[in-house]
Order: sequence, then structure tokens, then C-alpha cells
Amino acid sequence: MADDRPVPLDEYPVHQVPLSMKHVATSDRNAYDRCIFHVFDHEGRALLILGLGVYPNTGVIDAYATLRIGDTLHAVRASDALGHDRMQQLAVGPLSLTVDRPLQRIRLRCEADGPDSLAYDIEWNADYPAVWEPHHTQRRGDRLTLEGRRFVQAGRPHGTIRVGGEEIAVAPGEWTATRDRSWGVRPIPGEDGGRAAEEHRPEGFHWLWVPVAFDDRFLMVIVQEDADGHRTLNEALLVRNGHRDVQLGWPHTDITYRPGTRHPERAVIHLTDPARKPLELGVEVLASSPLAVGAGYPPADDWQHGTWRGRGWTDRRSYDLSDPAAHPLAAYGVTDHAARFTLDGRIGHGIFEHGSFGRHDPSGFTGYDSVAP
Repeated sequence: MADDRPVPLDEYPVHQVPLSMKHVATSDRNAYDRCIFHVFDHEGRALLILGLGVYPNTGVIDAYATLRIGDTLHAVRASDALGHDRMQQLAVGPLSLTVDRPLQRIRLRCEADGPDSLAYDIEWNADYPAVWEPHHTQRRGDRLTLEGRRFVQAGRPHGTIRVGGEEIAVAPGEWTATRDRSWGVRPIPGEDGGRAAEEHRPEGFHWLWVPVAFDDRFLMVIVQEDADGHRTLNEALLVRNGHRDVQLGWPHTDITYRPGTRHPERAVIHLTDPARKPLELGVEVLASSPLAVGAGYPPADDWQHGTWRGRGWTDRRSYDLSDPAAHPLAAYGVTDHAARFTLDGRIGHGIFEHGSFGRHDPSGFTGYDSVAP
């Protein structure tokens, strides 16, 4: 049968286990391999978030794109059956990703289905080498529920975005784009959590993921803490072309929240250079996009990554973000904020990804319903 035959990627000497490249080494249904891009202008007028993922053990490929302009979030989502040629099939529905030069140049496209629909054609070129993020694991009870390998990179985008009959020019120097690639095991909806879900709900979870591009350097900060403030994931890395990467200590963050919410408006991330000199990374939020609205991240209730919607499923819709009460689940998911950053007199741009749920003692949050005073 054709399904028992080698696939094109088997031609290349890249095998890690004695299996065809169409198989992953784990039987876990939650195996995944995906990417996310953030493309945003430096004034906070537009924030485009897009991604594509494959889920080998459920046979699904899907992709999404969301564009926030003003209070409107335009979303495109697509899902289909996963094929065997993953060197070519980085496309689903109107959404596609083409790797022109690995780790250097990638083309991002979304085809229109009408004169007013969201579409884009953007070339992304790397400004800095890709760098590893810390190996990420999480357990619920005794079960390993997440194990991910990730790298992050910043680059210059150029091209066009079209929506509502308007064409927006994406120009280097006025726009920045970051990307993240990850693979491993991560929960896909549809599996009963059983006893572990009932008995091991975390009291709290606090997360920051902050890639920032300056003219001459790239900075990556990651913080994951539990309810007590115990640090379970930590990174502060400075990347410069032609230099060794430099670790910048144990980041501490002072976040100013919008009163009555957990929505950050600005922040200061305290870092330390190898000579123990304190460094302050200032953060000013410009535009925000909750990943649970349109982009398919938990706890979205209209579509989540990896779920089977049948062959050739495509969905387009718009969301009004002017009233946060209209999207109650967004408060229990991660939000990506395009932001302006300052460091030692330099101005940079990047993403301030933030999620804080339940109790977090360092922030003064006492439970899931607690908000900033």
C-alpha cells in the first residue's frame, strides 16, 4: 500500500530513530511541531500573529492568522489532513509558509477570498542567528504533559497586508518580526484529563516570553513561576552578531497593570550583566492580541490547535475587542503585546507575552478572580 512506502524526506540523512520520517518517535497523541510569527509596526497600529502546526499522531495540519487594527481582530483559520511531504506541504487552506533559506529567509502568505478579506504576502529575513530557549517541561501529577524544544529569532519583514480594502505596506525599519519554532509534546483538546485534571489544578501560573530586537542586538527573556513565585523556567540572553551570547542573570519584573485587570500597560525587567552591573529593560505596551481569541490557543472555545475539523476546513471571522467582557476566556489565556523597549539608551521593539492566572504572590494576586488594584 502507498501509505507503507518511504516519503520524500526519507531521501535525506536526517533520521534520528529507525523509522520513516513520516513517523515520530513517540506514540503520544499530543506530539506536535509548529511555529509562530509576530509582525508589527513600531507605532502600535497593526499586530499580525500567524502560525502553522502539524500533529503527526492525530493526522492534522492547521494554520491561523490574526490581525489587530484598532479594536478589530481579523482572523483566518484553516485545518486539513496531514500529508507525507512535509518539505513541501507547509500550507493549509489560504495560509502558507515557504522556507526559501533555512534560518534565513521565509515567505509568509495568506490568499484573499474577497476584496475586503485579510490577505498578506511578507518576506521575513533573519537579522540574528536563531538561539535555543530553555528545555521546557511540565507535569500534571505524575504525567509529563508538556515537553518542548524551542528556538527564537528576530528579523526584518517586508511586503504587504491587505484588509478591508486597504493595503498596508510592511517596510524594514518601520516594522519588526519575531518568530518561535517548537516541537515535542503539548496538550491537544479532546483527551480526558482524568484524575490528574481533577486533583492537580495549579493554584497559579505566571509566564513571560519577551523577544526584543534592537539595531545591534537581540534580547530574549523568559520567566515561568508558580503561585508562590518559585521559578521553574528562566532565561535572559543577549545576542549580538559576531559575539558570544551573554547571559544577563535572573530577571525580575515590575509590571504596572491597568487598574481592575491583569492587563500590563508598562513594565521594567531588571537584568544583570556579567560584571554585575544592573540593567533595566523598559517596556511600553503598544498593541495587544489575546491568543485565546482567533488564534486557537487555550482556552479558546471556537477552535483550538490540533483539533480535527474535517478535510478542507477554513474559517474567517472578525472580533470586536473594544469590550473585554465580550471575551471572558481571554483573561485565562496568554496575551501577546507588541511593545517598545528601552535598554541603556537604545530603543527596540518586540513582544511582551504575558499570562498570569490564579494566585501569584509576587504580583499580589490572591486567586483566579484577583485583579490589580
